[in-house]
Amino acid sequence: MTSILLNEIQEQGDALARLLAEESANVERIAEKIRARNIQYITIAARGASDNAATYGKYVFASFNRLPVALATPSLYTLYQTPPRLAGSLVIGISQSGEAPDILAVLQEAKRQNVPTLAITNFADSPFAQIADDVILQHAGAEKTIAATKTYTTQLLALALLSASLAQDRDRRRELDAVPHAVTRACAVDFAAEHIAARWREARAALVIGRGFNYATAFEVALKFKELAYVLAEPFSSADFLHGPIAVVQDGFPVIVIAPRGLVCDDLVNTARQLQSKGADVVMISDAAHALALGDSSLALSESLPEWLSPIHAVVPGQLLAYHLTRAKGYDPDHPRGLTKVTRTL
Repeated sequence: MTSILLNEIQEQGDALARLLAEESANVERIAEKIRARNIQYITIAARGASDNAATYGKYVFASFNRLPVALATPSLYTLYQTPPRLAGSLVIGISQSGEAPDILAVLQEAKRQNVPTLAITNFADSPFAQIADDVILQHAGAEKTIAATKTYTTQLLALALLSASLAQDRDRRRELDAVPHAVTRACAVDFAAEHIAARWREARAALVIGRGFNYATAFEVALKFKELAYVLAEPFSSADFLHGPIAVVQDGFPVIVIAPRGLVCDDLVNTARQLQSKGADVVMISDAAHALALGDSSLALSESLPEWLSPIHAVVPGQLLAYHLTRAKGYDPDHPRGLTKVTRTL
């Protein structure tokens, strides 16, 4: 019986195409409003998978828009009641449901301080959408399973679209048009992911290594392993990983290295070599032939995207591997234990 989660992973290309078709004009309008303000930095409030999307936003806005990004600490707004001054900031709240109380509190405080607010959400009638000055809708369609897949990748694309629009960069905007097809093609690794999952079915821990724009991807893939397959997967930047955590690696230890083409690819390949020298079972996710040839196994990205967009399709093999590992362990990928779709934290 086909899982709803697998269907939603495979729907991502269509969801991304909808977002581009339905939101491009709106995002251009929002970007024009933001450019008219004296925005000095961006504050992003999010939790869970949306927080991983926010980490991607840190790289995109800093590298292409020269805007520093601060990730909000919502407990300062709720439990400690000591919100920071937000003057000069654009505050972005990201939530697929648009209901998270602590993230909503950040938007409410931003409104109180009279700074511009933006919501990225999948629901036009959500509390987020009602309070924010502007809204980017994800157009992901109903996501019926607990684990975020298409709502995660549409959040990434929304951030990328906003960045390109803020910069008025037509070349980067055109690059976005290739994303939906690349994501659909990334699903072609399904059989290879199932084969690797069978080998890893006894695994209780794993490592996920990424860097640069795909630092966020490492966190998101690790999250999927934890919430679906109950594998304690730890994400690292390759740079941080070599400063101590590599000591945990021994024979057969499962490691995923996310290394699409780009400025950090060779660094990640070198890290993979060190992991293999310690006996790790390394799976490479890449579109670069030399990276794919290195892995004990590989999940090949059949299309190439510019490095700044690669997290949107590089996460898909990780989603599929988490799905198949969950099935190989005998768990239900559509109903992870102890979780609900909307998590309300303060």
